[in-house]
Amino acid sequence: MVVTSSVPPLRIGPIVVWPPIVLAPMSGVTNRTLRALYKPFGFGLTVTEFVSANALRYGNQRTTEMIDQHGVEQPVSTQLWGNDPAIMAHAAKVVRECGADIVDINFGCPAPKVTKTEGGSACLRDVDRCEAIMKAVVAAVDCPVTMKMRLGWTENEQVFVEVAKRAQAVGVQALTLHARTAKQFYKGSADWAKIAELKRAIDIPVIGNGDLGDPYDALRRMRESGVDAVMLGRATLGNPWLVSRLRALMEGREPEATPEAPDRLRFAMHHYRTMVDEWGEPRAVPQMRKHLGYYLKGFPGASALRERLMRTETAAETLAVLEATIAQLDSRTHELAVA
Repeated sequence: MVVTSSVPPLRIGPIVVWPPIVLAPMSGVTNRTLRALYKPFGFGLTVTEFVSANALRYGNQRTTEMIDQHGVEQPVSTQLWGNDPAIMAHAAKVVRECGADIVDINFGCPAPKVTKTEGGSACLRDVDRCEAIMKAVVAAVDCPVTMKMRLGWTENEQVFVEVAKRAQAVGVQALTLHARTAKQFYKGSADWAKIAELKRAIDIPVIGNGDLGDPYDALRRMRESGVDAVMLGRATLGNPWLVSRLRALMEGREPEATPEAPDRLRFAMHHYRTMVDEWGEPRAVPQMRKHLGYYLKGFPGASALRERLMRTETAAETLAVLEATIAQLDSRTHELAVA
């Protein structure tokens, strides 16, 4: 791809997002620690884990932690899910008071724990209820309200254009489309032609989401569809350099190569230590197992090392294994350089 001039920023009401790269909300993943660590790579907007509006009514500590901020990752959007307009409106007021710059409504999550209570993507089965929820949330807060959705519940029930037009009519100021149906979960391919269709159908900003694992491909999809921004999720886990590489392309620069395995593991150790410092070892160690699995992708011996790290019980033990691995990789690199 020929690198050309930069893309414009994303504007959500009075908030200017640059670069127009958004971190997707991911349950159990996008806590304040990860958002603060990944923000400097080039995310213009970060989004919290999606939070149950119902749980916020009861002041649950774990739920409150999910919307907590460091203060370094602004602007921050807090995403809410639920099925009752009044409860969603109340939750929106709570997260706004807790520092949310943007309130985002979740009509996209396909997880059974969410859809069984008619939340997330299950809301798309009732377009009128979607509209009522959006209208109530917009009326409840003094900040921009956005929405994330899927194409529809099933292939034969694609309501994304209708829901988007209703969103625009009630004052939602931007929306994200993950171009799969709820029933697809993450199978198959995201249909970016549908994202382009949505962009042509409405006037508010559209953020495209789905299958953006390569920076050149992400920029190509952005330009071809005409979207105002892209949202990156699973592809960034263990690979925040994807974000910095995409940012470089957006600025008209050729991106640097993804770091070699030793440097990736050094950042993984930094992530690990930060989690331990902020959340304590009993919580950080099990949570970081999945993250280490992501960081270990793509180099020789990763499978055996991943299996070994899944069995470590303490931070010291885990970090010792990683340090020894980095030393081995550095030694191998040196041997090849002098051969």
